[in-house]
Amino acid sequence: MALLLRTLARQGVCISRPAYSSVLYRHAAPMGTTAKEEMNKFWSKNARLNRPMSPHLTIYKWSVPMMMSVTHRGTGVGLSGAISAFALAALVLPGSYPYYLDLIHSLSIGPFLIGLAKFGIAFPVSYHTYNGIRHLWWDIGKGFKIPEVYRTGYTVIILSVLTSIGVAFL
Repeated sequence: MALLLRTLARQGVCISRPAYSSVLYRHAAPMGTTAKEEMNKFWSKNARLNRPMSPHLTIYKWSVPMMMSVTHRGTGVGLSGAISAFALAALVLPGSYPYYLDLIHSLSIGPFLIGLAKFGIAFPVSYHTYNGIRHLWWDIGKGFKIPEVYRTGYTVIILSVLTSIGVAFL
């Protein structure tokens, strides 16, 4: 390390010597424009040509595969957030699982709301699972033709709803 610093100092590249600071810029090429100038040029051109900000949600016609993609991502984020929240609550809250189960039973919610809650929990799980299987099918290179994409999409939706209804009636 000392040999490297000594060599750099003899060549005038040492930072501790302010007299040689111009040596560092000796081989630098001048830049034509800055990034800020390029960005301003880009936005002024787009404004002059009346171009929309792209990509933008208003320029697309929404389709079933597009909505399913958004829903798949949303259910993934929601499920991971819910699992994390329940795990954190299980670690932090006092009492045990039977205590909180008795607390829920004491609320006398009624069978309709309990069934609705079961459906609300079962649908994201079943939808994300079935759509994940669909994505695994795509990963092996199958099902990319447009009719197949729509058919498998509707199949995922129907299976998710039927599974969720079945779980809600348990």
